[in-house]
Amino acid sequence: MVSEALYKEERPLLAHVIYRLDVGGLENGLVNLINGLPQGRYRHAIICIKDYTDFRFRIRHPDVQYFALNKKEGNDLSIYLKLWSLFRRLRPALVHTRNLAALEAQLPAFLAAVPCRIHSEHGRDVHDIDGTNRRYQKLRRVFQTIIHLNIALSRDLEGYLLQKVGVRQDKVLQIYNGVDTTRFALPNDGEQESAADFPFRDKGLVVIGTVGRMEPVKDQLTLTRAFVQLLESQPETRQYLRLVLVGDGSLREQARVILQQANSENLAWLPGSRGDIPEILRSLDLFVLPSLAEGVSNTILEAMASGLPVIATRVGGNSELVVEGETGLLVPAGDPSAMADAIGQYLRQQQMIAEHGASGRVRIEREFSIHSMLAKYQRVYDDILASRAGYQALADKCNERQI
Repeated sequence: MVSEALYKEERPLLAHVIYRLDVGGLENGLVNLINGLPQGRYRHAIICIKDYTDFRFRIRHPDVQYFALNKKEGNDLSIYLKLWSLFRRLRPALVHTRNLAALEAQLPAFLAAVPCRIHSEHGRDVHDIDGTNRRYQKLRRVFQTIIHLNIALSRDLEGYLLQKVGVRQDKVLQIYNGVDTTRFALPNDGEQESAADFPFRDKGLVVIGTVGRMEPVKDQLTLTRAFVQLLESQPETRQYLRLVLVGDGSLREQARVILQQANSENLAWLPGSRGDIPEILRSLDLFVLPSLAEGVSNTILEAMASGLPVIATRVGGNSELVVEGETGLLVPAGDPSAMADAIGQYLRQQQMIAEHGASGRVRIEREFSIHSMLAKYQRVYDDILASRAGYQALADKCNERQI
């Protein structure tokens, strides 16, 4: 481990490279990590291949640096030079890239003599949701020669790196995301703590909902169709069943059209992107994640921490989080009928809502706390910084032109 004296003398700079800093699970995990790590132990820089938004204001530490490289669409080779120049100027002790869109930053980091290089896989690529793309596998394989450690956020992604990419076992570490169990918590005394404009407050309603970018890979249209199927097959549910779709993106208007055509738009709420997710989750009865692909879903963890049962598609790391029949139900991806059947089970046996929700909260506290996640990342950073300390000294001398 690196000594406390060393940290007091000079905090190492950790450079986190991502595609874009905006609303999303990967980005939320990075925010939680930087907010949770000891402020006096490291310095942080976030380097965005594209750009950043006001989402950065969720980071509480005032001395975090942000860089937007504004990559052009298509093949923009100037990004490599921009990254190399930035790494030479910042001289980070460690570069941590996340997902395929940032992987190639490892080459400029290597050429700039950054001594510690980590890469994380957070979820499936939009154009490779089943992990079978040979080109993406080869690209990841090539970069293994300059990456010191890979972090997989689920066992599913760990298996992908080991079996499909061919990474050595000693270069892969699996770390689950953690959730803030204080921010995402049960409603006080059983009372709902709704957002100010939450429309479904009447007792007796059953409110199902989801949170996420409304883009094809998140597939909120399957949930919308499942909701409409239930209303049509069981007309009595129109009296009490309600739908909440939080998020913005290309599917938002399509979902609205489906609801309009079913004469059900007044039974749903599509508020767009929101900053009050904890309050909204505490206002739901049932959480549904209809994604076509996932790594480890932060929204599943947040929903479980909020005491909600979860219906999720059987993809990626979802089955590692949801214990079927105990904390929720799993359904095939892209199957509105199966999703409608799962929702129907909770409507017919509403005691399951409270039972599965309570079990989910216990599971989060036991296995997915943010404190456990932070401790694991801190150990990773400390250990790799210590093991590469000699390389850091050599890089410092090279940068100072002493040798």
